[in-house]
Amino acid sequence: MNEETRAQPAGVAAGEGRRLFFVRHGETDWNVAGRLQGRRDVPLNALGRIQAAQVGRVLNQLVGDVSGLGYVSSPLSRAVETMRILRTTLDLPASAFDSDMRLAELSFGRWEGQTWPELRRRDHDGVRRRDLDPWRFQPPGGESYLDLCARVEKAIADLPGDAVVVTHGGVVRAALHVLAGMPEGEAALLPVRQGAVYVVAGGAFKVAD
Repeated sequence: MNEETRAQPAGVAAGEGRRLFFVRHGETDWNVAGRLQGRRDVPLNALGRIQAAQVGRVLNQLVGDVSGLGYVSSPLSRAVETMRILRTTLDLPASAFDSDMRLAELSFGRWEGQTWPELRRRDHDGVRRRDLDPWRFQPPGGESYLDLCARVEKAIADLPGDAVVVTHGGVVRAALHVLAGMPEGEAALLPVRQGAVYVVAGGAFKVAD
């Protein structure tokens, strides 16, 4: 198991005194094609299912007694399937977990289903505005990262204790900003790995895979 630790300024009270294990869903065919998924319900591909099982093994090494953790997922199918697979890997009942719509991916609105090269041709001005301020930019019919942080912070505050959170790349970026003080500009562009666990505790985080 590989671990990378990164210290950040202390986070908000919602995350203090707990360990939260953030997991991005496994790979989908739209990930491979570079298409913006957002709220589109795209299933895992074969590699994505392998990555989900890998996450279960990493969690087992990190925690040991995984039965005492809370488990909550985005309701989108790629996250739900990832959670079911990792729980099966941990010898836990596959479907015994909660879901929370506040952990769904950042909405890209009318941009969803398109690739960045396609968008640069079809909405050049919009993409340019996003490039200038990716944290505050709101795609047509979608959300900004500021919007995302507001709902993610509320979802995290409602977690009862140490928990595994299976979600999406945008949500992980928002959580690292809210809980570990990652600067907005850095968080907006952070590549969030699949098949890895982002452990947040005490205002800092580490990545294990």
